[in-house]
Amino acid sequence: MKAFVFPGQGAQYPGMGKDLYEKSPLAKELFEKANEILGFRITDIMFEGTEEDLRQTNVTQPAIFLHSVLLAKTLNDFHPEMVAGHSLGEFSALVANGALSFEDGLRLVSKRAQAMQKACEAEPSTMAAIVGLEDEIVEEVCASIDEIVVPANYNCPGQLVISGSITGIDKACEALTARGAKRALKLFVGGAFHSPLMEPAREELAAAIEATPFSSPVCPIYQNVDAAPTSDPDTIKQNLIAQLTAPVRWTQTAKNMIADGATLFTEIGPGKVLQGLIKKVDKTAEVAGVNNFE
Repeated sequence: MKAFVFPGQGAQYPGMGKDLYEKSPLAKELFEKANEILGFRITDIMFEGTEEDLRQTNVTQPAIFLHSVLLAKTLNDFHPEMVAGHSLGEFSALVANGALSFEDGLRLVSKRAQAMQKACEAEPSTMAAIVGLEDEIVEEVCASIDEIVVPANYNCPGQLVISGSITGIDKACEALTARGAKRALKLFVGGAFHSPLMEPAREELAAAIEATPFSSPVCPIYQNVDAAPTSDPDTIKQNLIAQLTAPVRWTQTAKNMIADGATLFTEIGPGKVLQGLIKKVDKTAEVAGVNNFE
C-alpha cells in the first residue's frame, strides 16, 4: 500500500517552492491565491528570503504547507491509500487526501501559526531533543520536574523531543543527561509546541476548526494524538484541536501504518526528516521523497 507523509516545522529552506512556481501553471495559480489569502507575498519570502526570515512561525507553517500541498497537487501518480503528517504536516495531509479544501487548509494553518506565535510571546518557552534513552525514562524524568515539561514528539526509538518552560527544560536536560542520555540538545524553536503552554493557541484554533467544513477523505489519516487511522470528519476535527497541546506520536504512527500494510512511504515536501525517522522505526521500510518539481 502507498503511504504519503508530510513534514512539519523545521524542514523549511530558502528558495523552497520556486521551481514549482516557475514550471507548473497550477502551482503558480495557487501560490498567487495563497498570497491573496494571507495578505502578504509569502512567495517572496519563500523564494528570496533568508533562513531567519523563514524561521518566523507565521511564515514557516504556511510556507511548508504550501510547498507540500502543491507538490502533491502536481504529482501525476498521487493516489494515496493512507496518509499522515508530522504536527503541521497533518494539515497538508488533510488537504492532500480531500478532507479540507486548499483555501480552508491554508486559512487554518495561518490561524494556527499566528495563535502559536502569540502563545510563545506571552510566555518564553522552548524544546529539547533527547537522544539515547527509552521513552519511559524520559516520561519519568519529565513527571518528576517541578516545572512545566512534557514529552512532545515521539519521533523514533531513542529520540524524543521534550517541551516546556525554559527552567523546566534546563532541569530536565540536566536530569536526563545524568540518567544516560547521549544528547540533550535545546532546539532553536519559537516556543513549547505540543505542551500545556499552547492552551491559549488551542482554544483560538478550536473555534476556527469548528467553523470550517471538513469532508470525508479519500483515504484514512493516521493522526498525531492517537496514531490511529480515521476517515470520520468529526474525529479528525477533534484530534486536530487536541494536537496543539498533545504529543506527536510519530513512532507509533509509523508502526501502525506498517502493521496495516504500508509498503512504500513517500515524503511530500521539504527535507528528508520523516524518511529518516521511518527507517529508524523499521529499517526494512521502503521510503522515498518528493521535494521539488523534477
